[in-house]
Amino acid sequence: MLIVMLMLFLSACNTESTSQSVSLNEEVKEEPTSNEEEPNNKTDEAVREELGKEEDNQEEEVRAVYQVSDKSTVIPLAEDIDENVVLLTFDDAPDRYSLDIAETLRSLDANAIFFVNGHFISTPEGEDKLRKIHDMGFLIGNHTYNHPLLSTISEEEQKEEIVSLNNRIEEIIGERPKFFRAPNGVNTDYSKQVVQDEGMVLMNWTYGYDYFEPYMNKGKLTTAMITGEGPEADVPYSLLKPGANLLMHDREWTSAALADIIKGLRESGYEMVDPNLIQIK
Repeated sequence: MLIVMLMLFLSACNTESTSQSVSLNEEVKEEPTSNEEEPNNKTDEAVREELGKEEDNQEEEVRAVYQVSDKSTVIPLAEDIDENVVLLTFDDAPDRYSLDIAETLRSLDANAIFFVNGHFISTPEGEDKLRKIHDMGFLIGNHTYNHPLLSTISEEEQKEEIVSLNNRIEEIIGERPKFFRAPNGVNTDYSKQVVQDEGMVLMNWTYGYDYFEPYMNKGKLTTAMITGEGPEADVPYSLLKPGANLLMHDREWTSAALADIIKGLRESGYEMVDPNLIQIK
């Protein structure tokens, strides 16, 4: 009997030892599970990067600091925003000199809006020019498809001139224009409504001289744009003021004068406003 009892006791001890060993092995096997999940945990660098993106998105949502007034000038949305700015705009793009104009702007760290005519982007070459200007960071505006005087065509034609160009520009660069300028600055009540329906900002200008024959000259144009005066265009006084909206065109003499115009305006205390900072209504 003693022998039998001793054998039972030893068997029980072996069973408990085996059970403890199995339990320990199971615990050891469970530990790698949490280690396998660690690679999915975000590093500090990844977290900082995500936070940075969130901050960038928030900045994009609230970055507009200017608006376009009823007189087409650019005015600050807050008192602490610099008002001594001018807006550079170029109509009839992208004809022969728009790329040169864009390169000059970029070299001088100045921004602008290029108002596009549809007939200039009806060829692969025109499309390529538009893409390049857009890829350089410049905003593209709508200047109608065929540059008609809107007051002389039907409402249906007015809508077609505006909307078809928006569609065409979007096909090429993936974005619809945010600004509209009518040929010769002539709008109608109907065209204004179409522009509003399209979510664009209606814009004319403060002054511009490169379409007057006396100013189709680099030197004269430079002086006129810097001073705001155009005596040979019946403007013997200065139209230069904070927020002035400066009209220029895709022209050889404009391209030639542009660098001096920008430098002269800066020497006069004005900076070129970034159109991306303008509120879209």
